[in-house]
Amino acid sequence: MFNSVKKFETELNDLTIPNRNFHELALERQSILTKPKGSLGRLEELACFMATWQETERPKSDKAQVLVFAGNHGACDQGINPFPQEITLQMVGNFNKGGAAINQLALQNGAELDVILLAEGKQTSDFTKGPAMSEEECLNAINVGANSVDINSDIILVGEMGIGNSTISAALCLASFGGHSKDWVGAGTGSDLEGIELKRKVVDLAHSVNAANLGSSFEILCSLGGREQAAICGALVAARKHRIPVLLDGFIACSAVAPLSSHEGIFDHVLVAHKSAELGHTLLLKHIDKVPILDLDMRLGEGTGSAVALAVIKSALACHNGMATFAEAGLTG
Repeated sequence: MFNSVKKFETELNDLTIPNRNFHELALERQSILTKPKGSLGRLEELACFMATWQETERPKSDKAQVLVFAGNHGACDQGINPFPQEITLQMVGNFNKGGAAINQLALQNGAELDVILLAEGKQTSDFTKGPAMSEEECLNAINVGANSVDINSDIILVGEMGIGNSTISAALCLASFGGHSKDWVGAGTGSDLEGIELKRKVVDLAHSVNAANLGSSFEILCSLGGREQAAICGALVAARKHRIPVLLDGFIACSAVAPLSSHEGIFDHVLVAHKSAELGHTLLLKHIDKVPILDLDMRLGEGTGSAVALAVIKSALACHNGMATFAEAGLTG
């Protein structure tokens, strides 16, 4: 889809726009359903959001695709992860055998699951010594993500898997929004206080080493990101091109797209599934101006929060499309 960096950057500045006419039509329908106005709260908002992007008064969620992108990181050579990188490949195998949490939640909520391992699990370069990816590697990962999107989907759910990627996420947020490493670095999969301090030092070092190459979205991804983060960005932009709403998982998935935040309106088609228990997500949500659908103290990744939130969206659309109007129910006054 993106044959050059210039093409990718062009797409970021040439976005499809929300169709407010269908938002108004959906809102009008909500006003005549057999309930007090606004009584379904956020469910009404979600139905109108889906109508805006699907360009119909009666949006649907019959075909939901879960994309889980997996990759490994050279920064793990710095000892930032309490678990070995082999876990990434082992978990991909578990996904493919149907044994992970995301398998159960996708099945339960009627979503199709696609697991994409980037570069056969080859790790990126260590970003404390230079850019994590070359321009070609980053662009390839972006295209894998873009080409993974089923354009017939009603909604795309995005998750990830990758040992060490909470450190990558903190680095991306620091480069995208500023602040200090302590604002963004959390425990991840179980780092103790000593491990968290090491992660902060690694993030600071990576930022310092790559400081001259953080001027654009693509440069931030190349320098500090991983293949799965680049793939998530590719999927988000491809979905936008086809007017498909995107449901992001928690801190890792949201931070993956943080480098795109300088492009106005880039997240207009995006919903955030849940507020992660990982440090940094609350601040990140403020920066991208999103209110998560759920807050269940989850921090697993894999797209699990998205799959649970899909049930809420399906419920919102069931009410929006299935409820009788006052006229249909014969209610007056």
